[in-house]
Amino acid sequence: MSDLSGRLTEVDARIAAAARAAGRDPGTLTRIVVTKFHPASLVDELYELGVREVGENRQQELTEKAHAVGPRDGLRWHFIGQAQTNKARAIRAAASVVHSVDRPRLADALDAAGEGMPRLDVLLQINLTDDPGRGGVTPGDLEQLAEHTAARDTLRVRGVMAVAPLDEPPAAAFERLAQYSALVRAVVPDADWISAGMTGDFAEAIAAGATHLRIGSAITGPRPERR
Repeated sequence: MSDLSGRLTEVDARIAAAARAAGRDPGTLTRIVVTKFHPASLVDELYELGVREVGENRQQELTEKAHAVGPRDGLRWHFIGQAQTNKARAIRAAASVVHSVDRPRLADALDAAGEGMPRLDVLLQINLTDDPGRGGVTPGDLEQLAEHTAARDTLRVRGVMAVAPLDEPPAAAFERLAQYSALVRAVVPDADWISAGMTGDFAEAIAAGATHLRIGSAITGPRPERR
């Protein structure tokens, strides 16, 4: 617990310093701890340390951990991985936020799974590379996806998400993401979340306007072997 607490404190200090350097209020940023491959007991420890935003990449792991941890006051689960439409109901049952809506069919599936449930916060994932095999909608299709998703009764478009490409400086990629965020806000004016920045590039993401940071190993420590 002490090592975990120390890493959490150190990362939060680095986030605050990056925010101040960018002329931003650290209190406006949301730090999501990604617990990929770690046991549910780590989420229990994080909760005791005050963490309320936790992220998972895989539906099965999200479902298992959410069940194991159980309801906790203020705890929100973020699904940040690529989503299959046939997993929409399971994702919807466990997640408070889905960061990876990248096509109309997925928006439709999440919407259909939400009958009788509160509206689900979603972000539109944008592909910042030229590789069509990477997750995310192409920038050219973003506006159409925003319009389509915003029209789903059980979904609430909150903003955009992206992963920085490996072959260019993250600052340049995140600057483009900020421009795409403005495009989405032209469709959904209050969709002002920008989910960007991980352990290695969150300072650049903050400088470009990120509101939600997805931090894993810098807080959790090395990931166990994949289960």
